[in-house]
Amino acid sequence: MFTLKKTDEFNKWLKRVKNPIAKKSIVSRLHRLEVFGHFGDFEHVGDGIIELRIHTHGGIRIYLQQTEETLVLLLLGGDKTTQDYDIKKAKDIAKEYGA
Repeated sequence: MFTLKKTDEFNKWLKRVKNPIAKKSIVSRLHRLEVFGHFGDFEHVGDGIIELRIHTHGGIRIYLQQTEETLVLLLLGGDKTTQDYDIKKAKDIAKEYGA
């Protein structure tokens, strides 16, 4: 089980997701992480940042950092087309939050 803390940047990104099926996939994935502690398909992308991968709707990506044993900071989201930019931005956001 994890407590999920969302950054403003993450919340803004999630609000911009218009496809209801994509949004449901994201919410479902985060629910499994929060309730069961299950990351699913993920990859470490450097500087302690983890990329959760959802292989639908353009390759959704969620960037996070586990800041404590039971706390996860949700940094940003994106898709495969913006992956390089999103990873850099997620690292910058993590630094801002002191994570």
